[in-house]
Parts: sequence; structure tokens; C-alpha cells
Amino acid sequence: MNDQLHPSTDRIEAAYALARERYALLGVDTDRALQRLAATPISLHCWQGDDVAGFEASGGELGGGLAVTGNYPGKARNADELRQDLDQAYRLIPGRHRLNLHAIYAETGGQRVERNELRPEHFAAWVDWAKANGHGLDFNPTCFSHPLAASGFTLASYDPAVRRFWIEHCIASRQIGESFGRALGTPCVTNVWIPDGFKDTPVDRRRPRELLAQSLDELFAQKIDPACNLDAVESKLFGIGSEAYVAGSHEFYLGYAITRQVLLTLDSGHFHPTETIADKISAVMAYIPELLLHVSRGVRWDSDHVVLLNDELQGIMQELVRGDYLGRTHIGLDYFDASINRVAAWAIGTRNALRALLLALLEPIDHLRTLEQAGDYTARLALLEALKSMPFGAVWDYHCLQQGVPVGMAMLDEIRAYEARVLTGRG
Repeated sequence: MNDQLHPSTDRIEAAYALARERYALLGVDTDRALQRLAATPISLHCWQGDDVAGFEASGGELGGGLAVTGNYPGKARNADELRQDLDQAYRLIPGRHRLNLHAIYAETGGQRVERNELRPEHFAAWVDWAKANGHGLDFNPTCFSHPLAASGFTLASYDPAVRRFWIEHCIASRQIGESFGRALGTPCVTNVWIPDGFKDTPVDRRRPRELLAQSLDELFAQKIDPACNLDAVESKLFGIGSEAYVAGSHEFYLGYAITRQVLLTLDSGHFHPTETIADKISAVMAYIPELLLHVSRGVRWDSDHVVLLNDELQGIMQELVRGDYLGRTHIGLDYFDASINRVAAWAIGTRNALRALLLALLEPIDHLRTLEQAGDYTARLALLEALKSMPFGAVWDYHCLQQGVPVGMAMLDEIRAYEARVLTGRG
């Protein structure tokens, strides 16, 4: 049993040698696939580590239609603990990856700083940490959990003072994102998501969207070097408290992204339960410069569960590889589960995203495309089904070994040791 759960280096290497031969018969270069995998970063989401609490001096309850369930012990209580937990998560994930920050994770020395007054210096410790560890940083204005978001509206509010506050907050967020990109030498993706919507059916669907477009135009008015900051807009189907109408719908933001040539964010939990975002990728990529993905797992509703290696996740990664979109796509995660070990939630979800990407990279896509264009759908189907029994797991284990991270269930051993050593002492 132990040998199966914790295979030796020799067994991992031997299994990989056999898998490489098997894939080579199909025209797949596994070494090249692993090189591409190692070069593809995933942006981990900081809010998994503390249940979207953040570090604002005033505290406050989670709002904006968001909810976190569970009370697993060991939640990070401050930025140092959060970075400590992130360091442990990154040690379990093969490759070099990024971090996605929300504005409420500013460090203000215990002083209350309004969100429209946040500045790069409030994130200096995050930049120092990222630079020391080779991480890129991404960013998000936090347009929820605030008194001026209590009405359910921010950038689309009928109140001009409310709109002004959130416009200023988003402008400040873009400047913070620019500072990240300049300091770290890799562009920060600054993503704008708002919860604005009505609980019951409105009589005027038009006006909030007009106000939202005006607000977005104003906050994006200042041009920023794309080598430092990339702007993205994110839609949602519905939320708690906005079940009937969301101003920032998919159709609204698709039109906005195309006409303004900003990034469109597709969150896999923000659509109807019967929809998958995989089929949307090639459609939107025909008109927008780049894409931001928030990979999540909704269960019956947008409940943001830990990402599994399921058909939906594989479909997303297949589309990125088959359509040659990896170079134009930024992959991030977005879920929050407080019912399990939070470091494990990061590690399991990110490793699953990478495993799905590896499966896609191990397809003989040129041959499959040739069969399809020739109309040989029989051979296409047969080959796709044959791929499902190929020794993908041996390639993944070898990747983990080469990247110096735990293979298989050895990951859980390290998580349990970290929990006993660090998390249980937090109370």
C-alpha cells in the first residue's frame, strides 16, 4: 500500500519512460508537453486562505452576494500568516505561479484607509514577498463588503456619490496593478467585478447598464502601459440578492470588451448550470485581445467549490490548447472552501488545473485536426477515446518529481505535518 501511495524515484522514472514511448507512437512529445506545462503559470487566489475576510481595520461582514461555509481550524488571521500558508501551498504545486490579490488585503498598519485612497505602498510587503519568491501579482478592486455597496449597487448605482467612490477605488486599483507590473517585470491583470443587481425583476434594465458603461469608461480613461497592467471585466449570471437582474451580464461585458478592447473574464461558476465556458473561448477570442479565466466549480449555483479534474475542467484546458490560445489567456482560480484544510484546497485545485492542462498538451492535436478536416470523424472519435486510457498519470508524477514537489498522496503527508506544526496553534 505504501509503495503504491509513495512510489520510489526509480519507479516514477521507469513508468515515465514507458509512458513516453506510448505517447511517441501517437506522435506526442511528452518532454515538450512538460516544458509547456512548466512555463504556464496559474494565478492562485489569496482569498481561499482566509475565507475572503481581508485585513481592513474596520473588519465587517462578507457582502456582495458572497458566502463562505465551514470553519476548518487554522484560518490565516493576518498577512504574514496568509503568506506563510501560501508559501506552503506553492511548495506542493509544480511550476512557478502567480498570486491574485483583492484590495481588502492591503496592509495599512492598523489604520483605516478608505478604498478609494489605497496606494501602492499599502501593498509593499506583498511586492517584496512576490519578488523574493518569483511570483507575479494580479489584482482586483473590492466592490463588496462595504457600506457604500450595501444597496446592492456600486458602479451602476443611481447615486452619483456612490458611483464616484467606486470609480475612484477602481482607478486606484489600476494604479496599484501598474505598480505591481512595473516592480515585478510581468503585467498585472486587474479585474473589475461588481455585484450590482436587483433581487426582483426591475422595470428599467437599461439605465443601470448605461451608468455602468459610463463608469467603466471613466475609470479606464487613463491609458496604462500593457507591459505593466492589463484591464479585465467580469460578468455574472446572478448572485444572492441579485437573483433577477445583474447589470454586468455576459452580454454586456462581451460587448464592452470588444468595443473597448479590454480583457474579458470568463468565470466557470458565473453561468447557467447547464453552460460550460469551454465553447465560449473560441467565440470571444475572435474579437478580444486576451482572455482571463477564473476557474471554479459551481454546484447547483455559483458556490465556488474546489476545482476537480472533471469533464468541464478538461474541456476548458483542451480548448486553450486546441485553439492555440495559451499565449493569450491568463488562468486564475476562484473558489473558497472553509470546510477543508485551506492549504489543501489551494494545492488540490491548482494541481487539478495543471493536470487538466497536461492532458490537453498530450493530445496529438495536429493529427486530430487533420482527421477532422478530412471528414474522418470515425477515426477522430476512436483516437479521442483511445487517449483516455493512455498513461497520463505516469507523465504527471514525473513532472512533480522533476519540479521537486510531492508525488501523489505524499502531498497530503506534508499538509498534515504543516497543519500539526502551524495551523493548529492558531486557535
